[in-house]
Amino acid sequence: FLITSCVKKVDIRKFGSGNIGATNVVRVAGRPWGILVFTFDFLKGFLPVLAAKIFFAGASNVFFILIAFLPIIGHSWTPFLRFKGGKGVATSVGAIAGLSFVFPFLGYVLVLSIAVWVGVFFLFRYVSLASICSGGTFFLFSFIFPLPGEMRLLSLLFFFLIVLRHKKNIENLLTHKEHRF
Repeated sequence: FLITSCVKKVDIRKFGSGNIGATNVVRVAGRPWGILVFTFDFLKGFLPVLAAKIFFAGASNVFFILIAFLPIIGHSWTPFLRFKGGKGVATSVGAIAGLSFVFPFLGYVLVLSIAVWVGVFFLFRYVSLASICSGGTFFLFSFIFPLPGEMRLLSLLFFFLIVLRHKKNIENLLTHKEHRF
């Protein structure tokens, strides 16, 4: 929202998909600005978890999971935009990357999920479909690797939120109205 307001002097919510995320920013303001938005959204999830790991290394799993989850909720339902924020995918990826310092095998799950995202995206050219498939496989992969139950529960919650935030995209995919990238 801020990037397109400053760079293009437009309210991103009135263009493209109406979403404030990186994909719509690429469409409205261009690839460099979309990459910047993705980076900021990623860091929004990553930095709080990394800081918690540094300053509260001995904290419980639930503490780190909560630290990871809160920026995603704040991003997805930001009070600054009347509780209509982004879809939370980049922020979730950042949070999971931060959590991989807490749960060592989580990094493998993240890499595999990103590989699924890349594969689905290059096959079908739908960011939304790639995000949904990646979220689903993240949940499934969390059971293949030795992760604590709290992390598996969080992976289910991440998947649920991705599906919830992509409800309109799912409708568009089913009716062949979704925009390819």
